[in-house]
Amino acid sequence: MSRIMNTQELIPVVRQLVMKACYELDDNVIDAYRAALEKEESPYSRDTLKLLIENAEVAKREQVACCHDTGACVVLLDIGQEICWEGQPLEEAVNEGVRQGYADGYLRKSMVADPLDGRKNTGDNTPCILHAHIVPGDKVHITVLPKGGGSENMSAFKNLIPADGIEGVKQYVLDIVKDAGGKTCPPIIVGVGVGGTMDYCTYIAKKSLLRPIGQRNPNPLYAKLEEELLEAINNFGIGTLGMGGTVTALDVHVESYPCHITSLPVAVNLQCHASRHADTTI
Repeated sequence: MSRIMNTQELIPVVRQLVMKACYELDDNVIDAYRAALEKEESPYSRDTLKLLIENAEVAKREQVACCHDTGACVVLLDIGQEICWEGQPLEEAVNEGVRQGYADGYLRKSMVADPLDGRKNTGDNTPCILHAHIVPGDKVHITVLPKGGGSENMSAFKNLIPADGIEGVKQYVLDIVKDAGGKTCPPIIVGVGVGGTMDYCTYIAKKSLLRPIGQRNPNPLYAKLEEELLEAINNFGIGTLGMGGTVTALDVHVESYPCHITSLPVAVNLQCHASRHADTTI
């Protein structure tokens, strides 16, 4: 039997998730900071890591943004196929939730209405970047991922050729991270998409950032690639906020998808140390 939902139900949920994501880094991220602190050899990066931990604790306690760049608001909806919607258009409702969250949460508005024509700020951080997928069931899983400009600016995509293989993928990822240096506000999480098409490859790279730090890809091939990339990246010596040190990345997450016989798409989506996201199911 179908479940009838009014899109208005999404508005207060998205509003709250926006603020929660910007205010509260989850325990998985804070634990990764602490683990990095144990490994870090540079006194400068150690001091900076301590400040990041303190900053996160204060932001959560005081319910204020943990970073001034509260990002472009990425919203992912996994919509149960048994749901029938009523009310205003779905995208309008989601954007209203984003609008309210950024206004009521005193969060910086960073979206411009047109990338070339005047670049006038929209004033409410809408429109969001919405990804909606149909899944089994009668629930909606909502994820809000505010994505900062610095790390997004240094992200990249390239169509390799199949002959480049796993070594080509590895070299491309390492080149992107090395060239980015401290501009991504490390320690970073490196999201890698392999396969699909240009648009889907970049999507799975971004979605991989939601995977808990320390959780490996279930495919041994990709798990091994993640570990090799993480070791190589941490040997670059970039360190926390580019201060130099032994921990540049908290983790590397690789996701794959089938692709065309002539293609080997690779996307690298970098996430700054403020790995913010919040989710719930209704």
